Amino acid sequence: MAKKSKDYFGLGWLVSVILCLFLGPILGIVTRLMEGKIVAALLRLLLGWNIIWLIDLIMMIMKGQIWRLLKF
Repeated sequence: MAKKSKDYFGLGWLVSVILCLFLGPILGIVTRLMEGKIVAALLRLLLGWNIIWLIDLIMMIMKGQIWRLLKF
């Protein structure tokens, strides 16, 4: 049975990893906006979508959840 994930719309771990691999930069911004973390979404959009996307992918594979740098 696949690990459950709370990221990428509550989908399973394998589906979340695939989504992170192909649509990570876009979905990362969308998930931050859905959580109400507007500052984190804007920073990700303007500054670090490519590096944070790679970190998100690694964290999704290793821990089953994306990395949250900012809590607001």
